[in-house]
Amino acid sequence: MSNIVVVGTQWGDEGKGKIVDLLSEYSDYVVRFQGGNNAGHTMVVNGKTIISHLVPSGILQKKKCFIGNGVVVDPFVLLDEIDYLMANNVDASPEMLKISDRAHIIMPYHKQIDSAREIKKGDKKIGTTGRGIGPCYEDRATRRGIRFADLLELDLFEEKVRMIMDEKNFYLKNYFNTETLDPEDVIEQILAIKDRLIPYIADVSVILNKGIDDGKNVLFEGAQGTHLDIEHGTYPFVTSSSTVSGNAACGSGVGPCKLNQIIGIVKAYTTRVGSGPFPTELFDEVGDAIQKKGAEFGATTGRKRRCGWLDMVILKNAARLNSLTGLVITKLDVLDELDELKICTGYQYNGEVMDAFPPSIKVLENCTPVYETHPGWKQTTSHLTDYEDFPDNAKKYLARVEELSGVSIKIVSVGPGREATIIKDKFF
Repeated sequence: MSNIVVVGTQWGDEGKGKIVDLLSEYSDYVVRFQGGNNAGHTMVVNGKTIISHLVPSGILQKKKCFIGNGVVVDPFVLLDEIDYLMANNVDASPEMLKISDRAHIIMPYHKQIDSAREIKKGDKKIGTTGRGIGPCYEDRATRRGIRFADLLELDLFEEKVRMIMDEKNFYLKNYFNTETLDPEDVIEQILAIKDRLIPYIADVSVILNKGIDDGKNVLFEGAQGTHLDIEHGTYPFVTSSSTVSGNAACGSGVGPCKLNQIIGIVKAYTTRVGSGPFPTELFDEVGDAIQKKGAEFGATTGRKRRCGWLDMVILKNAARLNSLTGLVITKLDVLDELDELKICTGYQYNGEVMDAFPPSIKVLENCTPVYETHPGWKQTTSHLTDYEDFPDNAKKYLARVEELSGVSIKIVSVGPGREATIIKDKFF
């Protein structure tokens, strides 16, 4: 196996966790390179569901896992997740998990600001999870962030917190008209967990690069999806980090020439959580049926996911932005009972058909999807173990996805369990 990057191609929730869990078996190291605990990976192992928000999915395969410098980390959530994993007989000790010393810490004031900002926006809110991810990335960009390395120099840590919070409290009190926080209380909260965190802190970039030089295979795990990317997504209805494959290098400290394959995960239909344009969204009984059978609820928020037909405009956009070398189709079985399926091949706007993803939210909101219709296969696929046994119409549907995207399908998933995974073209 080579060094592989796994990214979502839609708006997240594509099933990356299951695929990372599968590929972890053939990896030595697994690294998360962006996002925060606003993302969640759901994995089903031997009938048991395990959900992670920060720790890479590879921890279930007993592989050494890393949280890269591109991730923003709520230390309280991280410790809770470590305890949760340990309670489920998953080794998440410092021997198995390391956090980059350059990763930024989500502080209590970040969450306070995040929630206050959404309340103030009212009906125009973006739909953040309120977990402080955006405000933490803001501080990183303006050079006011607290990093895990700061926990190794307590005098500096305390000085930085007091200085930063002077501004944060002014902002909370005078702009949001909400409660302020006591800097000493915030410092005390972090110091109370410092000793548990320190054994996990390391220079992840050095460890990963040495491992690669020694012949280790590294799996790079992204969070969310391409169209939540801060630069390339449906801005401003996006996350606060770069979700595309290029950030696997920046967010882990591994040079891009060491990334060998880029695998895009795509759900057999399209979903989205929260606000933002969604051209192929369904508001009828078909959308309800997909939502129900697909159990489409966010792993992190529990929010109901909006459902729609497969959108090839965004998939082609993802293929270009990520330089995809292969696709993994997930949840194909959710479509088993439908009489017919639709694939969006373009957007109609002002009498013209576009096949490229537009940057304007207003344009997207006024686009009409151009569909082609395909017959359903009306057969159960969840029990299949060989691609050759797939119904003909299912094969034709998948072949059309390959044709329109220009990227070959490597794996097809027909259920949540590890066993419900068909290798069409082994690349590892």
